[in-house]
Amino acid sequence: MPFNLKEIIDAVVNDGASDLHFSVGLPPLFRVKKQLVTKEGYTALTTDDINYFLSQILSEEQRKLFEINKELFMSVNFGNNVRFRVTVFNTKGGYPAVALRTIPFHSPDLDKLNLPPIVKKAADFKQGLILVTGPTGQGKSTTIAGIIEKINEVRNEHIVTIEDPIEFLFESKKSFIQQMEVSIDTLSWNSSLKSISRVDPDVVMVGEINDTESLLTALNLAETGHLVLSTLHTNSASQTVDRVISSFPEAMQSQVRNQLSLVLEMVISQRLVETIDGDILPACEVLISNSATRNLIRENKIYAIDNIIATSANLGMITLDSSLAELVNSGKVSLNNAIRYSLSPENLTRMVKK
Repeated sequence: MPFNLKEIIDAVVNDGASDLHFSVGLPPLFRVKKQLVTKEGYTALTTDDINYFLSQILSEEQRKLFEINKELFMSVNFGNNVRFRVTVFNTKGGYPAVALRTIPFHSPDLDKLNLPPIVKKAADFKQGLILVTGPTGQGKSTTIAGIIEKINEVRNEHIVTIEDPIEFLFESKKSFIQQMEVSIDTLSWNSSLKSISRVDPDVVMVGEINDTESLLTALNLAETGHLVLSTLHTNSASQTVDRVISSFPEAMQSQVRNQLSLVLEMVISQRLVETIDGDILPACEVLISNSATRNLIRENKIYAIDNIIATSANLGMITLDSSLAELVNSGKVSLNNAIRYSLSPENLTRMVKK
């Protein structure tokens, strides 16, 4: 069928697709329950099709930015049906392509995300650093938004978010929330982070910490009495700590270890796992900083953090394998599927009831 934007958007909504891809030479691709699928009747997209789509969503300024940078990140609404996080980029030969991820219009309810109850503790911290980690597409942004919304509901705080692009739209409730989008409301991550303390925030949410300068600023904000939440693309809590420290030059790493040991409060590392009945549920590793973990960070014994998590279930800490095993033992997830997400399949298998 010819390119019909309304029909494609309707298909996203009706099928509950999480992602939509436009690429020259292929029909529209929909990601439904983590699987990429095409739909019967759609023909291969042309350059004209994709350029038409871009003409419907890009302002003149955004078009110029794309021409200069060869990539563009933004968010867009299609009526009241669906909201997308959009990435526009070029592929081999200069052909335009678009990746769209659906975003709910309303901020998520932390109590309804099927996360371990201990994750709700993240909304109780008054200061420090909370990191939500995991590979791309594992629900990190949703979890952070859920924490922010919980704070918004129960505490009188000034919350400021810095995002690229803005994803979930918040409405001020008990808290006062202001959202900033990089390239539109502020020039860069670093410029906004450097000046953010001047707007008197209590809570700062940074969509992603992606360079050393913004990481150092986030650590300083957490050290000076702010609660800072952000995401990292790492696979575990110990890898997260190592990534933060190793991001800095060797001469700075001792200082950063000391600073991180003081401000890190929680690391939530998560995966979205397909269930037997076709649903999706999160599996989480949760590290909560205590005197033992702070000492390990200061002493550069990052390798021992995994053992602290495994032996601290009484404090609410959770290993990824124990979370996966619980999903298997409850009959919600198959063992074979859980193994795909495990960092130690042998350990997971031992934890599953025979």
